[in-house]
Amino acid sequence: MLNLKKPQHLQPGDKVATVSLSWGAAGDPGIRWRYELGKRRMEELFGLQVVEMPHTLAPTQYVSDHPEKRAEDLMAAFADPTIKAVFNIIGGSDSVRMLPYIDFDVIRNNPKIFTGYSDGTTTDFICMKAGVSSFYGCHVLNDFAEPGQMAPYTEKMVRRLLFSNNVVGEIEAADVYAQGDLPWTDPTARHRFVPDWGYECLRGGVARGTLIGGCFEVFPDFEGNELDPPAEAFDGSILFYEVCGKPNEEKYRTRLRHYGEKGWFRKISGLMMGKPLGDRAEHDMLNRVTLEVLDEFGRSDLPVLANASFGHNVPSGIIPMGAMAEIDCNKGKYTILENVTL
Repeated sequence: MLNLKKPQHLQPGDKVATVSLSWGAAGDPGIRWRYELGKRRMEELFGLQVVEMPHTLAPTQYVSDHPEKRAEDLMAAFADPTIKAVFNIIGGSDSVRMLPYIDFDVIRNNPKIFTGYSDGTTTDFICMKAGVSSFYGCHVLNDFAEPGQMAPYTEKMVRRLLFSNNVVGEIEAADVYAQGDLPWTDPTARHRFVPDWGYECLRGGVARGTLIGGCFEVFPDFEGNELDPPAEAFDGSILFYEVCGKPNEEKYRTRLRHYGEKGWFRKISGLMMGKPLGDRAEHDMLNRVTLEVLDEFGRSDLPVLANASFGHNVPSGIIPMGAMAEIDCNKGKYTILENVTL
């Protein structure tokens, strides 16, 4: 079970940093408008003072070619006592390349809020390795820069988890979700929202434990290096994950079996899955395969809560790594049982 340091909560007027740790999209002239929109929302909605690190707005190819500069920005943001939080710009595919340049002591000695999902899972696990809690959610280009307006559900989660040190309490699923992707170079494009159906209880029971997880497709990046979590991190924990894009049945089943072979399912107390992209067929497939694989590993007793609002969903919530939580699959509830910031 995880035991991670909690960062300080945010307050209006705090200085926060934006970093490009994966895809350097903010430096793309065709997408720059979206970065400026996200930054403006952070400043106007939440009263934050937003600053870029030296390579946040570097050209896309430069960011790709220089993982050491991405790590340099991350280390500088954590080391700077005037910076109270670090927000990842966007996901990508290769932030694990920063690993040789990470100083875990810098993060350990300067705990502060870090948010990132998708390939940001890597930095979440870097923080976990350093013994510091982070937050799976809230990219600048996705969540803060949602065209039209920031999703009310996401805004509410930012305020509840990042701007408060109260016990968080029950987290309701979003009541709507967006269908389809938007062209990022078109400032006039808007998501189409349709009603969501809330949490799905795939297996009954109640599970309580610390939250550990991230993006399912990023987990293989940790095989054989120092980010691979020790077995005890899963003891009694609630594993959470979401898939990136439309799930492929064969790949999903193979990878899920692999984590069963690693012993994850034997150790965890519960499983929470994010809503997958795609239509209802992909959704039902993901649920079916999950239960089939759990049965293969003798965990037909494991409480499983599905269709949760986090990760690549719009709107998206925030999952605090290492927080004590409960999923009640008899009542369809997910509750964070403690404060997640100081």
